[in-house]
Amino acid sequence: MSYTLEDLAADCHAAIAADPGPAGREAVRKHLERALADAAFVDDHLGKHATQPRSLLYQDPDFGFCIFAHVYDGAKAAPPHDHAGSWAVYGQAKGVTEMTEWRKVKAPEGGQPGLVEPLKVYELKPGMAVVYNESDIHSPRREAPTRLIRIEGKNLDGVKRDPYEPVPKGRAAE
Repeated sequence: MSYTLEDLAADCHAAIAADPGPAGREAVRKHLERALADAAFVDDHLGKHATQPRSLLYQDPDFGFCIFAHVYDGAKAAPPHDHAGSWAVYGQAKGVTEMTEWRKVKAPEGGQPGLVEPLKVYELKPGMAVVYNESDIHSPRREAPTRLIRIEGKNLDGVKRDPYEPVPKGRAAE
């Protein structure tokens, strides 16, 4: 029997109800990896018919978390960012995403972006999911088409995020 969107949503709801903190999000990550391992789930939500870069699949009426499908047809990179006081779980379904985690060196202020330096770089491969808690700064980069499911602690559409940029090469971290 296939693992459905309804199953994933219910399992995530139960996990957040049991623990809205990092332990609950880790349970959400595991449920997402279960969904990513189900070929029918991936085809239903990220198959050839899926063409929109970002599609809302589910929004929880009690906790506000959202499940989104993301479809990228070519190379794409995002600058370092957090999720504006929320959390997110990225789950790779197809393709590979290079993810960089960053350490905040200087907070944004006076209209200037904050500064960050890289901590860790790794690849998200199909079937893998990772949690980014509040204030975790990261940046994805894709060289080829990718498809993923992202679960956000709240819908981040239109949410203003602080800008960050890497410490310039040759400049010592403050």
